[in-house]
Amino acid sequence: MLVSYSVPYALPSRLRLLAATLCAITLAASAHALERVTLRNGFSYDCARREAVDTNHVRLYLADETGSSSNFIDLPATAIATVEPLPDPPKPTAPLTPAQPQPGSTNVNDLLARAGAQHNIDVELLASVVKAESGFHTNAVSRTGARGLMQLMPSTARTLGVNDAFQPDQNIAGGAAYLDYLLTRYHNDISLALAAYNAGPGAVDHYHGVPPFRETRAYVARVENEFIRRKHAASRSSALAVITPH
Repeated sequence: MLVSYSVPYALPSRLRLLAATLCAITLAASAHALERVTLRNGFSYDCARREAVDTNHVRLYLADETGSSSNFIDLPATAIATVEPLPDPPKPTAPLTPAQPQPGSTNVNDLLARAGAQHNIDVELLASVVKAESGFHTNAVSRTGARGLMQLMPSTARTLGVNDAFQPDQNIAGGAAYLDYLLTRYHNDISLALAAYNAGPGAVDHYHGVPPFRETRAYVARVENEFIRRKHAASRSSALAVITPH
């Protein structure tokens, strides 16, 4: 949910832009991060440890899912605004509305792939939004009344032509169309589009960037971390498929 650090958003292709953003923000999902380092531009990293590279730069080690810290990023020391310790992550809680059994993850994956191709959005980004919004529960309902896989508000769903937000095909089609609109509105700036998806375009426009809302910033970071994790996993799978004899 945060404005990415020194990333130009002027590439001709949205998919190429998404790939460039992956390299720029280089986040790794961390189940046991010890510190949150927040930059002056509002972006934050969860890291296992920090160390000085030289007098002007700091290296942040980003813990991966196993708790190791093989991934790192170097930043100017002056770019860091605050450093705060992180508590152990809370245990997952049950969804507000019990989800019905999924008819099959491949069905949802196919719907995401179809929507991604239609709107020229990376399917892993769509999947990351779905995970953050509903945890892939088709019947999820939030406290504010957002519904379905991509948590569409009733008014937004109606605007998007979604008659039943609990139908995966309609929900994903509507959510992808809305995300496409936001990416276009914010010139393919993923952080701003995600912030607007969470807090509304009005809030992003009012603050001329990611709003200073804890929930929104946490949401953007969560989606971007998941996006990075999924792209890395996909890259590893592709590389393994190439070297594995058939």
